[in-house]
Amino acid sequence: MRTDLLSKLGIRFPIIQAPMANMSSAALAAAVSEAGALGSIAVGAMTPEAARAAIRAVREKTARPFQVNVFTHVPAQADAAREAAWLAWLRPHFERFGAQPPAGLTEIYGTFVTDDAMFEVMLAERPAVLSFHFGLPPQEKIDALKAAGITLFATATSLDEARQIEAAGIDAIVAQGIEAGGHRGVFDPQAPDAALSTVELLQQLHGKTSLPLIAAGGIMDGAQIRTALYYGASAVQMGSAFIACPESSASPHHRSLIATGAQLETELTPVISGRAARGIVNRQFRDVGASGHPPVPDYPIAYDAAKQLHAAASAKGNQEYSVNWGGTNFAQARAMPAADLVAALVAEMQAA
Repeated sequence: MRTDLLSKLGIRFPIIQAPMANMSSAALAAAVSEAGALGSIAVGAMTPEAARAAIRAVREKTARPFQVNVFTHVPAQADAAREAAWLAWLRPHFERFGAQPPAGLTEIYGTFVTDDAMFEVMLAERPAVLSFHFGLPPQEKIDALKAAGITLFATATSLDEARQIEAAGIDAIVAQGIEAGGHRGVFDPQAPDAALSTVELLQQLHGKTSLPLIAAGGIMDGAQIRTALYYGASAVQMGSAFIACPESSASPHHRSLIATGAQLETELTPVISGRAARGIVNRQFRDVGASGHPPVPDYPIAYDAAKQLHAAASAKGNQEYSVNWGGTNFAQARAMPAADLVAALVAEMQAA
């Protein structure tokens, strides 16, 4: 199965650079793919036109296969009262910087579930791999994408989600452990989450699905890749490991946090975007997410507020409200060119 997956993807090594919105640049994806792994970009926060341009930007840099990721969450439900209460909660934070919260919030980007224009872009551009995060799109879209020759991935955080993915005809499962940085890929954010580690999830899924498993969460070096393969993964998907690469679009502040990461910690919180996501703890986590906060607006409506609060703070030279996604082992990220990192991971994997 492991050999079959690599052959299907057209890659030499069982390493996939995770698609990270606003950090997975064309340069990063191309460098990883050129090095024999699978590079990735995330277009879920883009317009269809921007997504098309992003795909073509990668293709200008490499003829190798790469992954494109879209968000497949249930469409947000606006709630004026809930959003007003949330903005009232945030008001003191805006006022710290001489700003006022916005009069209202918007759904700053849509979902592939209902975005037919984005669907048409994917059919036209035909990336080698298209992956779904937060659930699955309608079956007719899945069938059309497969008929177009696109390999499909979807994220699962539980056995139930994995079974839904297999039943839908997806090609591979990204098994996302609780250690992973960024957004938790659960299908239903209101449902209980067993919060399985990457190894625990692999153990639960191994033998229960015929699909290849791609381990994601907390994997930073070749020895950890070997561990994931031992527990049944056909490949690994690594996000935090690539953030410090010069080709990523990580901000200078984010890079500085990684450099001093041993003194920092990560947590999962829904208060930034409206969905649980793991990042480096700052005032967005501690103060905005303090006990007693009102119900958080739906994803990604809540994200509109977080981005505007960060903008207000940043305008005054303050990064305490910045959003710096990262997995539990983010401090192990190495500041080296992506191609060199892939080579180092392969060497470590072979030595392990």
